[in-house]
Amino acid sequence: MSSIEKMMFADIAGMDTDLDAVLDIICSCGCFHMENAAAVHISGSKTNAKRENPYTAPLKMLAEIGTLTGIKLQKTDCSDIPDSRAEQLTEDIRSIRNRVQKLNAEVRKASDELNSHRMALEQVQHLSGGEGVGSLNVDIEQIFACKHIKVRFGRLPTDSYDKLSYYEDKNFYFLAYGRDKEYVYGFCFAPLSEAEEIDSILESLYFDRIRLPDFVHGSADDAAKALEKNVDDDKNDVESRKMDLADYVEQQRDTLNKYFTKLKKLHDTFELREKVMMIRDKFYIVGFVPEKDSERFKKYFEGLKTVSLVMKPCDENGEIETPVKLKNNKFAEPFSMFVDLYGLPAYNDINPTNFVAITYTLLFGIMFGDLGQGLVILLLGILLWKWKKMTLGRIMERLGVSSMIFGTLYGSVFGYEELLDPMYESLGISFLPFKAIHSINNVLYGAIGIGILIIIISVIVNMIMGFKEKNYTRALFSNNGLAGLVFYCSLLMLLLGGMLGLNVGGPVYVVCLIVLPLIVMFLREPLGDLLKGKGFHIHESVGDFIAANFFECFEFLLGYATNTLSFVRVGGFVLSHAGMMSVVLALANMSGGFSPLVMILGNLFVIALEGLLVGIQVLRLEFYEMFSRYYTGGGKAFKPVTVNYDEIIE
Repeated sequence: MSSIEKMMFADIAGMDTDLDAVLDIICSCGCFHMENAAAVHISGSKTNAKRENPYTAPLKMLAEIGTLTGIKLQKTDCSDIPDSRAEQLTEDIRSIRNRVQKLNAEVRKASDELNSHRMALEQVQHLSGGEGVGSLNVDIEQIFACKHIKVRFGRLPTDSYDKLSYYEDKNFYFLAYGRDKEYVYGFCFAPLSEAEEIDSILESLYFDRIRLPDFVHGSADDAAKALEKNVDDDKNDVESRKMDLADYVEQQRDTLNKYFTKLKKLHDTFELREKVMMIRDKFYIVGFVPEKDSERFKKYFEGLKTVSLVMKPCDENGEIETPVKLKNNKFAEPFSMFVDLYGLPAYNDINPTNFVAITYTLLFGIMFGDLGQGLVILLLGILLWKWKKMTLGRIMERLGVSSMIFGTLYGSVFGYEELLDPMYESLGISFLPFKAIHSINNVLYGAIGIGILIIIISVIVNMIMGFKEKNYTRALFSNNGLAGLVFYCSLLMLLLGGMLGLNVGGPVYVVCLIVLPLIVMFLREPLGDLLKGKGFHIHESVGDFIAANFFECFEFLLGYATNTLSFVRVGGFVLSHAGMMSVVLALANMSGGFSPLVMILGNLFVIALEGLLVGIQVLRLEFYEMFSRYYTGGGKAFKPVTVNYDEIIE
């Protein structure tokens, strides 16, 4: 098992004039986990140091600038900006924002003008000629200026246009000047006195009225040419405005990043006041520092003579739960992701990451053993880690190597189970017992054997933790303690002896190693109280005690059986992998020839599907068959105070 970082409890006190300097140290050192001081200092007339953060408003303006310009604000060196100038930064940022808003408004106005001319051009182009008619050479403005005739320009669906003949008795005329696949475009002329009735008819025919802008003049061809020139001019204007905005933003980029870096640190540092307790003119801060960083942390306060820093072991602090920082080796480090998923251990508990790393890697390799496919998983893991910095990529690297090792033992390379046999024969080595297709029973028995070994190790770990906590019920009398271990191993020996025809057992064996441990588990709580010096007590009625513990012991028996048989799935996936690849090979050799494409696609399918399933099943074994025996989780993560430059205040 890997370990947990030792922590020191830090108690900081000083005058309120030094508060900003202390918070700056805490935010910069990167090793201080801050807690609410009110949880420890409960005496006196206390207040909270929190008040409105003066740096929120300028940060919001910076975020607005980033939204308007599309730039991502980033951390940079801002050492040339003194803290005394922080208030002036707000005015500088407001000036930059106003300029950006003005330039952005000019871009938006030019873009609106461009869109307006484009839409007008699109409509006018429908007047430049249609089926059976020529271009509209009459001034469009004059058409709409008629006093006694109502004119509508728009479009009719093609099927509605064909229905106009039904209304020949009505006093209106539709003049078509353009058509596409769905619509017919044109003018509808009607007397002013009948305009309302004609509008109703057009509405029933799904006439879509199009209003031409006031700036459209002359004939259709003249208007189209004028609008085409307007569109070209507008495009140039938009590009020019965008260039002005881009140039200004580029000029201010370094300044904006400096302001952002400075203000974000001041903002996040100021937010820490929420956990600071004030008693009159004194402040109090508490938190945790890793023991290895304690001396470095003390040096930060050497220049603050009026600030008191007291460091003491965590076990002397009973008010606040100690946070947990896992300490893992390079191989096991990425597997802490699975431990976090289940829940961090308590500070005085164990760190199971090493055990998870070893068992997960071995079980995955056993269940997904293939030299070629393991190589693919390894390469994918390297790519995910190098390009995306995904922790899953580092896990896949280790799983790929394990898969390659067991694939070599199985002799499996991209599903070819016999490919490595000539090499082994030349070396005088035989791996036939490891081949799933030749030794199904060996695979299943081996899987159960692996499960038994892992369960025994898990129980031993639980016993060690029980003794460490001086919890003798857990260490000696529980189903995952010494009594459970003796019962489980004795029962296994009895079953194994029966299968092999050995004379194992007898009345003394059964009574001492099976019945007695079962009775101990039945009486685990009273026996635990007895060892603690509290006497042998049953805390509820005898009937309730017997009923509850009877069913719990029955559950223990079922748990031993189901947990052990659960590892059969390890062998099952070994066999399913061989079976799936035999199907892929059969498909690749259909139609009397070999298909490389089918072989490649089949391998990719097996890697994706079975790799995902095996990964999930191994994680299930870790959580349900192992963690349930020795691990509870529920710890609090160590989170050092830092400035989060990726978080933008909006």
